[in-house]
Amino acid sequence: MSTLTVGLDVATAGVRALAVAADGRVVASASADLPAPRRTAAGHSEQDATTWWPAACRVLREVTAAVAEPVGAVAVAATSGTIVAVDSAGEPLGPALMYDDRRGAAYNAAAGRAGAKRWAELGLTVSATAALGRIAWLREHVPGAAGVRHTPEIIGAKLTGGPVAADWSHALKSGYDPLTGQWPGEVFDELGVPAHWLPEVAAPATVLGTVAAAETGLPEGCAVVAGMTDGCAGQIAAGAVSPGQFVGILGTTYVLKGVTERLVPDPTGAVYSHRHPDGWWLPGGASSTGGESVAGTPGLAGLDAAAAARGPADVVAYPLRRTGERFPFASPGAAGFVAGEPADEVELHRARLEGVAFVERLALDHLRRLGITVTEPLFAAGGGSRSPLWTRIRATVTGLGIRVSPHAETGYGAALLAAGGLLPGGVTEACARADTTATLVEPDPAERDRLTASYHRFCRELRARGYIDDELYEVATGH
Repeated sequence: MSTLTVGLDVATAGVRALAVAADGRVVASASADLPAPRRTAAGHSEQDATTWWPAACRVLREVTAAVAEPVGAVAVAATSGTIVAVDSAGEPLGPALMYDDRRGAAYNAAAGRAGAKRWAELGLTVSATAALGRIAWLREHVPGAAGVRHTPEIIGAKLTGGPVAADWSHALKSGYDPLTGQWPGEVFDELGVPAHWLPEVAAPATVLGTVAAAETGLPEGCAVVAGMTDGCAGQIAAGAVSPGQFVGILGTTYVLKGVTERLVPDPTGAVYSHRHPDGWWLPGGASSTGGESVAGTPGLAGLDAAAAARGPADVVAYPLRRTGERFPFASPGAAGFVAGEPADEVELHRARLEGVAFVERLALDHLRRLGITVTEPLFAAGGGSRSPLWTRIRATVTGLGIRVSPHAETGYGAALLAAGGLLPGGVTEACARADTTATLVEPDPAERDRLTASYHRFCRELRARGYIDDELYEVATGH
């Protein structure tokens, strides 16, 4: 069978396909737009699910036409938490409810109570926007619906010509329990959702079937492999696939994800875990700050150069653009601040870069508090990782070498998952073969002491405002 694999990323704004060779090289790619979700002030967020397959076909045809050998496997990664009601033939009935749709909020509150013991063991919190509650909403509001499916099952059924299992990554926010390997029957009984409404579930990188859709350009016999959510696929693409490895993804927001051998529940609710394709666990969390703290800043490249020449700031910033923090601490009332008076825009810019790095170190310190080991280097991905200054600041603040991954995007991770379905060593073997042409950025010893002092000041400011507790403060500062 061919070792060329394709990863299909079905995101909110569009679909992207990447063809990846056995040595990790990207040999072809294609993209197609999707209609923007329709959002209302009432918290509704939906998208026409019938647009997914035509867009997927288009990019698959472009990619397969551009490669010299047949594709051996394909996997789909999609936005976490998007679901759609389907009829008895598996076709969408009405729009998909997106990851941020709030129509299931009341049902999620009931689900949190009904499954409290289960969620505590998993270290999960059933949020107002969890897909779990929206399943119950669809059951009550879509006449003739026979079940519910996530985005990859809709695409997978079209690829194979029949129903396919969900992967346990996409099913997590729908309530699937990866610890026991079952849907939470007691919760769905409480919500009035019958068991037959829910898809079967398989491990990511499981072969679900073979391609029967000639219009994609994929050859007959090409394996259709279970994928993972966009965030998990991005983690795999970055290279954090073995216990102790973590990746800091600095996009619009900051996300930290990694691998542990066992499930480590977080009593604070800041960290939750997906299940690794090979049976380990993937703890992580998403901050409310990140790249958006400097997005749109006029003259950003010039500010970076000036801030690099200036050196560490004398003020401390927590660059939170809106109220509320989710990770590394949960504080709905948290607000951004600048402690001190910046001399000018250059110092303020530098302080914001350092502030995000402080959030990253605090996240690592929170993992330490939970007993989780993080090995060096720290992998890095996301648009913010393209700033040499920001990456050096992050390395110096955390005290870790930072490996900037060359292909840390969802479609690349999905292609590695597809390869994992063909290899005896699974995803771990696929990632070992992946492109390793990464940049390693080491801490700057000349700035270490000043940045450490500023980090401790940052933690004092957080504690004084009641955002972090004494235990996390002590772990972070040593006193």
